[in-house]
Amino acid sequence: MTEPSAPSITGYHAHVYFDASTLAQAQALCEEAAQRFALSMGRVHQRPVGPHPDWSCQLAFDAPLFDQVIPWLALHRAGLVVFIHPLTGDDLRDHAIWMGAVRPLKLSIFSGEPEAAVEQ
Repeated sequence: MTEPSAPSITGYHAHVYFDASTLAQAQALCEEAAQRFALSMGRVHQRPVGPHPDWSCQLAFDAPLFDQVIPWLALHRAGLVVFIHPLTGDDLRDHAIWMGAVRPLKLSIFSGEPEAAVEQ
């Protein structure tokens, strides 16, 4: 019996979560990551966006940078929650990796089902 091939990972997103009290910390972390690595820093959202339950900033990077960016975030997040997922084209399946507290994602936006928060 042959196993199905694993989906190809084209890149990653790291979402740094924060609130009003950690806004400056999160923004500084994301800006430093963007200066240090060849990645794209998204907007600093001061409201929940998409499936994310908290304010967040996205860092987008190519797959070969994973072994540099993720350890750096682990050592520099200073208590911030960071959610990381691969980019394979399957948004529902891609949501998988947490640093810090697991937060309830609104995954129903990917399935077309009624709105419901789901903890991963």
